[in-house]
Order: sequence, then structure tokens, then C-alpha cells
Amino acid sequence: MFTTLVAVIAALVLGHLAPVPMTVLRDWHWFGRWRQWLQARLGADGRAGLWWALVPCVALVAVLQWLLAGRLYGLPSLLFGIAVLVLCWGPRDLDRDVEAVLDAEDLAAHEAAVARLRAGGGGRREEAPTLVDAAFYGALRRWFCPLFWFLLLGPSGAVLYRLLAEAPPVVPADADAPVAGRRAQALLEWPVAQLMALSMALVGNFDTVFSAWRRAGGDRWELDLGFLGEAARAGVGVELAEDAQDAREAGVALLAERHPELRDAMSLVWRMLLLWMALLALMIIAGWVG
Repeated sequence: MFTTLVAVIAALVLGHLAPVPMTVLRDWHWFGRWRQWLQARLGADGRAGLWWALVPCVALVAVLQWLLAGRLYGLPSLLFGIAVLVLCWGPRDLDRDVEAVLDAEDLAAHEAAVARLRAGGGGRREEAPTLVDAAFYGALRRWFCPLFWFLLLGPSGAVLYRLLAEAPPVVPADADAPVAGRRAQALLEWPVAQLMALSMALVGNFDTVFSAWRRAGGDRWELDLGFLGEAARAGVGVELAEDAQDAREAGVALLAERHPELRDAMSLVWRMLLLWMALLALMIIAGWVG
């Protein structure tokens, strides 16, 4: 857990201070080339080709994770975990992509920034009809899924998720690979999206978020993640209404800013991440005390 906390802080700091080098390092196109090489040499395509490409990569990370465990007081394992999570974070910095949308100076720059926001985390555009959806699905795929699976399975879990998130659009000629990859990705994302909805309810308006989550089918055992966008829009709507009410009570006018819903959505995402990190810190302290 200590490794996870340190790795998350390192990923956030490096992604914000050095976005271009981090984007270069987080280039996962090599996985597509690896799949194409396997397809040419072994004839492994479609669903089988995806798993033939995926399993050796995850297994290699798992073996390194096992070999480094407990050596030199855990320092190699700590450094390896930090490096893996930093590489699996993103690939693009979510905070900077949101700022680019808010600060775009013309229509072309705005459309390009919106496209980067929607696609920067291996997301699918049809799932993000609004900027609020784009921010939350981006947070799911860029931040919370790598964090959750790293916490649960270590570096191999983060690598497994990132490869699946980047795999579907890599080789479009394989008809079965995108379907298999997306279903496996949805299996990994569903529990994380549920935890995000719970976190959103805790840091926002519980009744509103819970009602939207339930209305969108979040209480059903289905791999449809639409409940996350529905809950996010409801939670942000309440935040905007509260901001307007506070402004009226203070006798001031709200600032005419671009996309206030996106700004509030990002604020809500940050509060959710801080809640996760606070819980991690508490568990670390409890372990030390115990």
C-alpha cells in the first residue's frame, strides 16, 4: 500500500511537470507491433492473438514482481512498482487535457482539445456524449483503474489493465480481438466504476448521485458502465446549482467562464482521488500501528 501511495504521487507529479516526456514513455503502440509480429510468425489472430500477445507481457512483469519481493528491504520492489504505475498512468495527463479544453483560444484548438480529452485514456467516444462524461471516463481509465488493479495485484495488475485498455483499437483488422478485449476491459472496469460512484456520493451529494446510479442500472450485474456518466452528470448538476445558490446569497454574479460543468467535474474527480489516497494512508498507518 505504501508503494501504491508513493507511486500515485509520483505519477501525478511527473505527468503534470513533464507531460511531453511522460506521453512519449507511455506510448503503447509497441503492443500493436508485438501482436502483428505474432500474427505474422504464428498465425495467431483474432481473440487467440490478443491473449497470445497479452499473457507473456503480464507474466514477465509478474515474474519480476515476484523476484524483487523482499530483496534489499523492499527497495527494488518499491522502485519497480513506482516505475510500472507511472508508465501505466495516463497515458495523457487528465488535468492538463481538461485545462486545454478550458483555455482553448479558438474553435479548432477547442475541438482538438476535446478530442484529446475523450481519447487520452483508451476511451471510446460514444461513451462520452458530454464533457462531464469525458472527464469521468477519462479518470476511470487514466487514474482509477490502474490504481485499483495495482493495489489489488501489484504491477502485473496495472500492466494487464493498461494493455487491455490500449489493445482494442490497435489492430482493427481482427474482428474478434476488439470484442474480446473490450469485454475483458469492461470486466476490469466495472468494479472500479462502482467504487468511483460510491466515492462520488461520499464527496458530493449522496442522495442525488445514488438516485442517478440506481436509475441508470448501477445496481444490476451488467457490464454497462453508463451508470458512471449518469451519476457524474447528476453530481455535477448539483454542484453547479449549489454554486449558483451561494452566489445569489452572497449578492455576486457568477463569473462567465467556459464550461463550468467541466471545471466542477474535474474538482469532483480530484476530491474522489484524494479520498482514495486518504484511505490508503489510513490503512498504511493502521498497519504500522498494528
